Amino acid sequence: MENKEQEVPGVVEEALPNTQFRVSLESGEVILTYLAGKMRLHRIKVLVGDKVLVKIDPYGGKGRITRRL
Repeated sequence: MENKEQEVPGVVEEALPNTQFRVSLESGEVILTYLAGKMRLHRIKVLVGDKVLVKIDPYGGKGRITRRL
């Protein structure tokens, strides 16, 4: 089965409860994202202003932060 998620860079605009973040993408769109499980597992911190790589959900306006750049 083919993975249809696309990865795009963005910048963290706001930190929300439960490791959720509001991220501004390069296209100008602002989406709600959550932290990937591996990043939680290894306790990688994400702060406001960090550049991150986001996998966009093909069905809605949510995304998953997979990497800090």
